[in-house]
Amino acid sequence: MTSTPAVPSMSVRRKRDRQATDPEALREVLAEAFVAHVGLVRDGHPIVLPFLCGVGDLGAGPVLLLHGSTGGGLFLDAGADGVPVAATVTHLDGIVFARSTFDSSANYRSAMIAGRATVVPTELRAEALWQVSDHLMPGRRDEVREMAAKEVRQTQVLQVPLEHASVKIRFAGVGEDPADGEDHGVWAGVLPVALRAGAPIAGDISGDAPVDASVLGLAARLDDVAADREARLAAVMRPTVDEPVA
Repeated sequence: MTSTPAVPSMSVRRKRDRQATDPEALREVLAEAFVAHVGLVRDGHPIVLPFLCGVGDLGAGPVLLLHGSTGGGLFLDAGADGVPVAATVTHLDGIVFARSTFDSSANYRSAMIAGRATVVPTELRAEALWQVSDHLMPGRRDEVREMAAKEVRQTQVLQVPLEHASVKIRFAGVGEDPADGEDHGVWAGVLPVALRAGAPIAGDISGDAPVDASVLGLAARLDDVAADREARLAAVMRPTVDEPVA
């Protein structure tokens, strides 16, 4: 087997206070991920590819699962030994408007995972595909037919272990240099940004079928996550002070 290149340092060099080392922080970032951008070197040149993704466990611990076709480039690159990659997931949670562009920023949660992406064994492929489905569309498996054998053969999944990962988070209000003074003529604050679902649009083949629970559930979950994050940010920026007891 080809030797695995040394994994780069996972330590954040700038704004080190924003690095989160709790494994739960990585789990939370990946739990909301729909797309992972995967970087690798092909023919001596770096490239980055987007993949629908999920987090699963095929028996050896949690892994990042990347969904694609058996004829996809990265799946061919992986071959029998796998391929070294760096996968990233980023959630933009807000644009921070300060009273100068220099102090303006963004609220975000990001994760980078470095390791060797390997093809999921054939006997585990169907399970890996269901785990990706459960991640992207919770509850959908109970509403649709089982996958056909030919569909499983035509689809592939790569797995990347989570042992080497770095998480960086900013969740705060405006940070400005006190030297900017007390000019209140310019609004400063955070414009929350979140992923929300629109109204479901039926396809021609749906007939009169009602919208399934998995579709409505995902839309509701996205709204709930966004509302919760906005409420927590407001609490961080405008903490309440308990009134003294009379």
